[in-house]
Amino acid sequence: MRILTNICSNDLQKSKDFYVELLDFKVKYDSDWYVQLCSPDDSEIEYGIIQRNHDLVPKEYQNAPTGMYVTFVVDDVDMVYERALKMKVTIVETPRNEFYGQRRFLAKDPNGCLIDICSPWEAE
Repeated sequence: MRILTNICSNDLQKSKDFYVELLDFKVKYDSDWYVQLCSPDDSEIEYGIIQRNHDLVPKEYQNAPTGMYVTFVVDDVDMVYERALKMKVTIVETPRNEFYGQRRFLAKDPNGCLIDICSPWEAE
């Protein structure tokens, strides 16, 4: 089995640039209607971005995202947070250590999608 998350975008180029710059994603496929990215560490971990108003997206799903978020586990959440600040990314919650062993921050991508960037941490 393979699982691939796809999000919808009004601006594929802006969305692609956002994820490449923030999370070092690599571009596997790039067209005028769909972009497929992959983890810099494992090309089988993929993230797709489809043009929101494309015929493959049913009309009732062409809205801004609500009620969900996408989590990205990174090696150094604080470094990614600093990069996000330099990029002027909309920060929803600043980094903090959570009770379940993750340090995370929440941000909004160019499509309005809530993203959770986190790294494991252990209390001393």
